[in-house]
Amino acid sequence: MPRLVMKFGGTSVGDLDRIRNVALHVKREVEAGFEVAVVVSAMSGETNRLVGLARGLSSLHDAREYDTIVAAGEQISVGLLAIALQDIGVSARSWLGWQLPILTDDAHGSARIADIDVDKMEEQFRQGRVAVVAGFQGVSPEGRIATLGRGGSDTSAVALAAALKADRCDIYTDVDGVYTTDPRIVPEARKLDRVSYEEMLEMASSGAKVLQTRSAELAMVHSVKLQVRSSFDAPDAEFPEDGLVGTLICSEEEIMEQEVVSGVAYTRNEAKITLRDVTDQPGVAAQVFGTLADGSVNVDMIVQNVSTDGLKTDLTFTVANDDLDRTMLLIDGAKERLNFDAVEQKSAMAKISIVGIGMRSHAGVAQKMFKVLAEKGINIHVISTSEIKISVLIDDEYTELAVRALHAAFGLDNL
Repeated sequence: MPRLVMKFGGTSVGDLDRIRNVALHVKREVEAGFEVAVVVSAMSGETNRLVGLARGLSSLHDAREYDTIVAAGEQISVGLLAIALQDIGVSARSWLGWQLPILTDDAHGSARIADIDVDKMEEQFRQGRVAVVAGFQGVSPEGRIATLGRGGSDTSAVALAAALKADRCDIYTDVDGVYTTDPRIVPEARKLDRVSYEEMLEMASSGAKVLQTRSAELAMVHSVKLQVRSSFDAPDAEFPEDGLVGTLICSEEEIMEQEVVSGVAYTRNEAKITLRDVTDQPGVAAQVFGTLADGSVNVDMIVQNVSTDGLKTDLTFTVANDDLDRTMLLIDGAKERLNFDAVEQKSAMAKISIVGIGMRSHAGVAQKMFKVLAEKGINIHVISTSEIKISVLIDDEYTELAVRALHAAFGLDNL
């Protein structure tokens, strides 16, 4: 029988009526002939409530106990959904991360999945039973509950689909697919029928919130077909025979027409830091970014100027606004070792990215992007590129103007 993994986020299971709606979606797929595993998040707002309880007792809490607390939200969701399924005649049981088990490393709060034992689920499938699995959690080598961090339930679903060799993994969310950009900024934004793994990975890393970077990366590595679709569609609505109603994330070879630019993504709350007159010698960049890595600061864009005298150069990079103060403390504390003359910072920046696999075979894309921004009077502070993405750092106040202008210039209004 074909296999399907369905994932529902916190909004989709936010109250009992929505849980009943999810159960009807699951029943539809069971009646269509699928062996179904369902991954669910905690009810909307529940994880934040549990985090608040932990931090209310201590800001420097034991990460292992923190995981024990915040993982409780999913335990409630899987039990409620299993009951809802049983109530409408669908055989189901709930599974927590440690019961399968979903094996992780010991990085509590941001653990990575090492392996998933699916033998128990295989037995459940043979008995015609739906497996309702708690997302966001697994079990560490010590036998403790470990949570997967931001977007952990999406990661759980994709990893489970890979382990089960599922035909598809459907990510149900509050939007009906992946759009060319944020419809709140550009009302003309269009839903994309298909997006390549590479494009989705670049979009996710550039600010598109519909799917987390880790999930897109995992899907690409294991060739898991993903569909992003809305949980608010009526469960009894008429759907195409192939079941594809949202956006399919798949290999590049499965996309017939490859647009030059598929989407415009943005990330706000970026900060730019420039180290002036850094000694231009091998190993300096490694020292700078090693210092930040040791302080758990994630660096995004990096630009090093060409030295004019072979002795000194400037090094510019970006971090999240929330990490700016910590970054400055780390840099100032290591000034003698890093050997730079001055440091400059600028907050309230935004990163704007255009993404498309068609860039590989089309010249002039970057020039067109820069020209459009120049015509709108938008200054570019930093430029970063990959094979299928061009990103620029601009002042945050121009974010919406830049997104609208680029969306129109690359013909995405008219797809």
